[in-house]
Amino acid sequence: MLQFIHQLLHKGVQYISPCLLCGIDQQQAHSLCQDCWNQLPWYKQSIERHEQQILCAHHYDFPIDRIIQTYKYEQQLQYQNVLAHSLLNLRFSRVQAIVPMPISTERLKERGYNQMLIVAKIMAKQLKIPVWQPVVRQAQHSQKGLSRVERLENIEHQFRTIQSEKRKYKKVLIVDDVVTTGSSIHALTQALQRLGCQQISSLCIAAAHPSLK
Repeated sequence: MLQFIHQLLHKGVQYISPCLLCGIDQQQAHSLCQDCWNQLPWYKQSIERHEQQILCAHHYDFPIDRIIQTYKYEQQLQYQNVLAHSLLNLRFSRVQAIVPMPISTERLKERGYNQMLIVAKIMAKQLKIPVWQPVVRQAQHSQKGLSRVERLENIEHQFRTIQSEKRKYKKVLIVDDVVTTGSSIHALTQALQRLGCQQISSLCIAAAHPSLK
């Protein structure tokens, strides 16, 4: 009963709150007004990286680029609904669990949170499936100046499966914020395959040109 009342109050506050972008019209479930939501740089297409299809919600253009940056680096967590609903707005196959892109302990200490874990939890609640984190990430080093092969090897060594993980899922969904070269998603996919995952889909909030990384 208390949870039901809390949900009603949350929705009530949401519907009288202004849009996070224009600050004028009332926000919807995604925290934007309908006009601002419609005017986001929608892409809704798959890109191929390392022979793997990654479905992307947006182009990495204004204002979604700024939203991701402030959410990720400036603790502007009010944008979590915009980003989660951007992914929920895509058409993807049914899965058994959501796997947020892991970040290293060092990055976690810097930011205070894994930005994609927050998004994954919102999605999981809507889809009524669990969030699964069977892979940890070692220290993340700069990729600048590395060749394509060196970049792949560097990232692949960052991902380590948790052998003690008892839960097993065959159909999973990777979620990430920005895809450029796709190396991180490729490495995480390989780690999940070692755990027995057979159908691995990937969603990304925005697609950026590889030269940006």
